[in-house]
Amino acid sequence: MKHEDYMHAAAYWDEKDAAGVKMEPGALREAIEDFIRSHNTCALATGSGDYVRVTPIEYAWRGGAFWMFTEGGHKFIGLEKNKAVALAVYEPYSGFGAVHGLQVQGTAELIEPFSAPYIEAAEFKKIPVEALKKLPEPMHLLKVLPEEMTYLNSDFRKDGYNSRQTWKKGCSDDSRK
Repeated sequence: MKHEDYMHAAAYWDEKDAAGVKMEPGALREAIEDFIRSHNTCALATGSGDYVRVTPIEYAWRGGAFWMFTEGGHKFIGLEKNKAVALAVYEPYSGFGAVHGLQVQGTAELIEPFSAPYIEAAEFKKIPVEALKKLPEPMHLLKVLPEEMTYLNSDFRKDGYNSRQTWKKGCSDDSRK
């Protein structure tokens, strides 16, 4: 493929989305958060330069962000130089008429161990802080703030909307559950 062919393929959804019926941002945000809360594991992509890593990891959704406790691992190679991350949450594929998945682009922040936000996240996850303090090395805590979330939900068509809807940071919604 030539560069133009790649760009044409990349623009496929942009063109379809521009012509589609969009949900009201607050309703879309609520539908996205319901989907996020109904799951607890994502594929987190980190990278820098030629290095890319995808890690399956458990998360908690709180305050409009994904919170992930982790021992460490190669995801930190990318995070050192690049705080931009992507993650995906999805249901098993069962056909075009039943697609449910979420793609997120955002920014990762490493939370200082045993700081107030760290302790709050541990309490939210029902992880005893004293148990965390007894570990030979502290658990790391990543906070991922979404900047764009694209939700694929075939059920949206029943209500007359496109099955692919995109929420962007700064759109007019007030839900931060």
